[in-house]
Amino acid sequence: MDDTDFDSALIGAFFTLVAEQGWRRASVPAAARAAGLALATARERFPCRAALLTRFGRMVDQAALAAVPTEGLVRDRLFDLLMHRFDVLQAHRGGVVAMMHALPFDPAAAMLLSCATRRSMRWMLEAAGAAAHGIRGELQVRGLIAVWLWALRAWEKDDSADLSGTMAALDAALARAAQATAWLSSRRDAPEVDDPGPAEPPSGEA
Repeated sequence: MDDTDFDSALIGAFFTLVAEQGWRRASVPAAARAAGLALATARERFPCRAALLTRFGRMVDQAALAAVPTEGLVRDRLFDLLMHRFDVLQAHRGGVVAMMHALPFDPAAAMLLSCATRRSMRWMLEAAGAAAHGIRGELQVRGLIAVWLWALRAWEKDDSADLSGTMAALDAALARAAQATAWLSSRRDAPEVDDPGPAEPPSGEA
């Protein structure tokens, strides 16, 4: 078993425990025992839950970046990238949803995931061919974070087999963002437009 397989097995076991026992009771050692994995290796690779969450976030990003779309509008490419991220979350749905419910009571984990989300959205923008640095890039990162969080809330409630509810919410959020800025309707080789306004989540969400 190579490192990638080990990490996948441990992360899968961890989120299974979160789904079954709750966020507070799940731990890296317990996940390693449940998956029949060596505790020494688990300790080396994941000394704490924060390390495991960081690795999981990279796995989600890697799945999205493995097949970056090269055609279409920035908005279309972002839709594909973000849906690939949801595909990974869906594989661990029970545990991820349970973790989301527990985050308001775990400020450290919430802060960790907030920072990770910012890094991820910057990668998604770069992959889609949009600016992600400087003043304009920061506005676009913030806008895409709002889009992602809106769609994430829809995914949490989406019990459809094909994630149709999540796709509809993501498409609507991207459409709303496109009304506020030009970058979602541009192509990879289109000239940049200066000073777009920040995108916001669709109305009705705090």
